Amino acid sequence: MIEQLEAEYARLTFPRFAEAEALALGNVLVKLAEGLPVVINIRTPNRVLFHAALPGSAPLNDLWAQRKSNVALLFQLPSFLVGQRHTHKGSLTMCGLENADYADHGGAVPIKVAGVGVVACATVSGLPQAEDHALVVRGFDAFLAGLVG
Repeated sequence: MIEQLEAEYARLTFPRFAEAEALALGNVLVKLAEGLPVVINIRTPNRVLFHAALPGSAPLNDLWAQRKSNVALLFQLPSFLVGQRHTHKGSLTMCGLENADYADHGGAVPIKVAGVGVVACATVSGLPQAEDHALVVRGFDAFLAGLVG
């Protein structure tokens, strides 16, 4: 599973990413999430670029999105990958990170730009962690196919 997640993330590179791309990616994710009770959040370390709370989602999903994106931005890796790597090492508290602020559960994927690195993070919260992660990846794939194609 770890090797699959690493390979998946390695191929998810954006040619550019700014506010316009955040809005477009957010809209792609909203469309893909139609009928699902999720929160979608795209942010930089210090600024929200897109946020949508779809019907059926709860305020707790916002907190999970924040905690998962904190992990993705800190480690500059998908939160699901970080969680899988930590399965045998214990919780993030062993790294000195508080559970109130960090969650290594799937759903947050850093947005990395070719030649630049990680500039933001897209997060979905409200489904089981593997499904949250898969939805973000499907959104990246759909967005990148449209951007490049």
